Amino acid sequence: MYHLGIDVGGTKVAFRVETGSECVAETSFGWGARDSAEEDLAQLSAHVARLRAGLGAPLSAVGVAMPGTVGPDGRVATWPSRPEWTGVDLKTTLHELFPEAAVAWADDGDLGALAEARASGCENLLYIGVGTGIGGGLVLGGVPCPGLGRGSFEIGHVIVEMGGVRCVCGRRGCLQALASGPATLRRAGLLRGAEVSFYALQKALRDGEPWAADALEGSTRALAAAVTSVQELVHPDRVLIGGGFAAGLPEIVPSVAGYLADFVRQGQAPLPVEPAALGGLSSLRGAVALAGLVAAGEVP
Repeated sequence: MYHLGIDVGGTKVAFRVETGSECVAETSFGWGARDSAEEDLAQLSAHVARLRAGLGAPLSAVGVAMPGTVGPDGRVATWPSRPEWTGVDLKTTLHELFPEAAVAWADDGDLGALAEARASGCENLLYIGVGTGIGGGLVLGGVPCPGLGRGSFEIGHVIVEMGGVRCVCGRRGCLQALASGPATLRRAGLLRGAEVSFYALQKALRDGEPWAADALEGSTRALAAAVTSVQELVHPDRVLIGGGFAAGLPEIVPSVAGYLADFVRQGQAPLPVEPAALGGLSSLRGAVALAGLVAAGEVP
């Protein structure tokens, strides 16, 4: 039986097919120009057709990691990175794409946390994915919180700076607005006085450029503030930081750890922080895990 995981991102879509615990196919494609959701879905459908043809056998279950908010009716309620998807009937679309398979979707951060918890063997885990946005999830007792299908753990929209930078969600001071990849690069550009690419930031950090260190610390301080708040509420055993942006900047984890030590309350120990075991693949692996759960009847 083939289980397919799909990680739908703001700039690309990744696929992974497993049978048992063996990966039999892994591929991805980048979205084209942002014209319409219909064109996006046509691109997705064409890639799925090629993937299915290469397998030569039907899929039994499909799990989809989504960055946008999907309402109880199965329609996309909001996706700030691709607003043209608002109103898309995701439920019908997926069932039309995969008529032979059981299908489920969940928040990409929640699924990333589930995959990381399984990979690390930690049942009480906070995961934060730093990329185009900020995603994340919380696993308590081995189960995603608040629960697949009950809403998502939106740590990216926790307010960490009152009256701060406006977020794509419309509020000000969200963690995503301060600590995402684009936010970090914008801050770096302001401090340097010129536009900064990801690769330029990488090099500047290696070279010890003060503007680069200051730009990164603005993000890691905000990340540590959000982690500290979660620690006070639910006391996870550790925090893992992943996502494509963080995976390329090894300076992020020790910087967050330093701020956590500064923020810790007397009588408590700072929460251990480590790089995510799966790097930028957490949500994709979580999507495959979701396919396994739906195949087993553990997700409605």
